[in-house]
Amino acid sequence: MAKKKQPLRKCVVTQEMLPKNELIRIVRNKDGEVFVDETGKMNGRGAYLSKDKTIIEKAKKSNILNKQLNTSVDESIYQELLDKVGDS
Repeated sequence: MAKKKQPLRKCVVTQEMLPKNELIRIVRNKDGEVFVDETGKMNGRGAYLSKDKTIIEKAKKSNILNKQLNTSVDESIYQELLDKVGDS
């Protein structure tokens, strides 16, 4: 039986195409609220980051999520991302 094709997504910091399960999705919904999307299926504008502490810190420093999601991303979102990466 053929293997199921693994979906690839691009990390907004490194511009690398990686399997979706190796990335964290951040979403801005139509109300302008920003969330860390653990399911990868929430409605809204999404951006992907590698599950790497240095990548998340680079994203924070360069404000790339603000540009990608067209909104200002709160400090707590970056902290939540760092906490999640620390777990894995």
